[in-house]
Amino acid sequence: MANPTTTKPLFTLLLSLLLVSSAFASSDVPFIVAHKKATLSRLKSGAESVSVSIDIYNQGSSTAYDITLADEHWPQDMFDVVSGNTSQSWERLDAGGLLSHSFELEGKVKGLFYGSPAVITFRIPTKAVLQEAYSTPILPLDVLADKPPVQKLEWKLLAKYGSLISVISIVVLFVYLLVTPSKSSAAKGSKKRR
Repeated sequence: MANPTTTKPLFTLLLSLLLVSSAFASSDVPFIVAHKKATLSRLKSGAESVSVSIDIYNQGSSTAYDITLADEHWPQDMFDVVSGNTSQSWERLDAGGLLSHSFELEGKVKGLFYGSPAVITFRIPTKAVLQEAYSTPILPLDVLADKPPVQKLEWKLLAKYGSLISVISIVVLFVYLLVTPSKSSAAKGSKKRR
């Protein structure tokens, strides 16, 4: 059994840490969470497009001001910016709010690319120093990789003939059930013959 003289100070310490952490958690500041997502898509010309989207959430209890997003870690010798900008600024982000930014790149060089998180800077009215947050990193991108062609079910064919196939399969199943004698009726028929 634990010694009561050692458990009381330990319990008091844990209780005070809990109270202090809850005081910091409920303080009136913005809490920025950013999610970065990149998807590859092969173009008909043989080039590969990289679509990047970044969502910035304010999960805190106050407004963040002068938000700046910078995602400058796309080397110019590997990627060309096709549409949009890799940086963006906003005036404010209210508590519980969401800001979204997206841009599109075109891959020029074949190889594996490891992206860095985007950097978000913002200002809190109670502090003079700019605050910094980072987005989630992206998974490695295999740009212009030699991927074997994947046979996907053609959605156009499924949309065009899907209902016809399902009706025919139901009719065939119904006819099969009518034609096939059940085991219980076959057993009854053999008993009647005796």
